[in-house]
Amino acid sequence: MLGEFMPILILFAVAAVICGVMVAGSWVLGPKKVTPYKASSYECGVEPIGSAQERFPIKFYLVAIIFVLFDIEVVFLWSIMTVFNNPLMFSTPEMATQYKIFVGIALGIYMFLWFIGDAYVLRVGAIDWEDEETIAPEKMLDTPISIGPGPTGSTSPDGGGN
Repeated sequence: MLGEFMPILILFAVAAVICGVMVAGSWVLGPKKVTPYKASSYECGVEPIGSAQERFPIKFYLVAIIFVLFDIEVVFLWSIMTVFNNPLMFSTPEMATQYKIFVGIALGIYMFLWFIGDAYVLRVGAIDWEDEETIAPEKMLDTPISIGPGPTGSTSPDGGGN
């Protein structure tokens, strides 16, 4: 019984050894001198200023969700197209023809629904990035506010307490 799983166990052991060697190697060969520049946080080359607990506009989440929904399409299309034209999968040519007709109809329905979803996303403006159109006018500010210690040491925008 153990003989059947021996290749998998060997694979896990080799992977663990490789991971251990890489971690130990980076620790041994890596730089040891810590400078303020190396210890600072790095975010896309931009100096981190302000509070990390700012509210993100909902459009970032909408775009992420829309990307995930439409990216799933590739999973379905890839799996369908890999077996769509495989003649070794069928015992008779009639079965292959029936399968291709069925898959063609199912794929047509799927793509029709995908285009409806895409048209809906475009119609409601879910991926528009203009702030004037996506943010309510009462939330638009004429002057930017800076988050940081105010004259009294508070971090609220109005300089007050909490």
